[in-house]
Amino acid sequence: MRLTPIVCIAQDYIQGKPVDDLRLRKAILELPDNKTEHLPGYLPLVSEMPVSLTENIATELRLSNGTRGIFRQLVYNESPKDVRYHDQNFPLNTKFIKQTKYALVKFHGCKLDEKLPQLSSKIVSIAFSEQTFLFAAKELLPGNAAKATKINTKTTKLTLKRKALPLIPAYGMTIHKSRGQTLGKIIVDLVMPPGPLEVASVYVPLSRVKRLNDLLITHPFEFGTLQVKPSTAQIEELKTLDKIAQSTRKRFQFIL
Repeated sequence: MRLTPIVCIAQDYIQGKPVDDLRLRKAILELPDNKTEHLPGYLPLVSEMPVSLTENIATELRLSNGTRGIFRQLVYNESPKDVRYHDQNFPLNTKFIKQTKYALVKFHGCKLDEKLPQLSSKIVSIAFSEQTFLFAAKELLPGNAAKATKINTKTTKLTLKRKALPLIPAYGMTIHKSRGQTLGKIIVDLVMPPGPLEVASVYVPLSRVKRLNDLLITHPFEFGTLQVKPSTAQIEELKTLDKIAQSTRKRFQFIL
């Protein structure tokens, strides 16, 4: 696309002070999102790329955790000096942003008032979010590296506050994240991890589109994946729902 990629860098604080030690800073930024309250340390962005919200912004407007949109623009303050992060995952021409203000994202399903001309395009400004999480310095920087940070590593857990945009790239998503969504076209991987399978593991991804022509299964899979039997708990739940349905029909048969 010949566009300059930008990467938003999260702002991390320990006891109200920015994390200055470069080794500790790098280790914290590389923590997986499920350990940082789903606020990414590195957020790569390119104009017109799909993104997904990681928290509820305004559920009444359909801006909630998992809502997908199209990234349009990042508004930020220029750093006094060029910031470089040596990471092989990003191209050499990447622009790293430390002082993010907000991102402009278009949400097609957002329930904004069309009578307001400034909101008719359904572009919403997403400001940075603040979350607090715990981490163990010993695990991130074992041995002498931890001692050099001047942080008391004897403490079992350290509290860290992170400021970052509640967004993640949404070129792909897990089955769990796709629940309840109707999508235009999808590519599905049906090679399941080892272990017992639930019916929902197969039904959910295959039912995200309205037409079979909009579904592509990326590579061969075991046909047994489609023959998963419901668990005992699921069978009992179906029986309970059936009883409720029968009882409801009897109670309201004259109305119906």
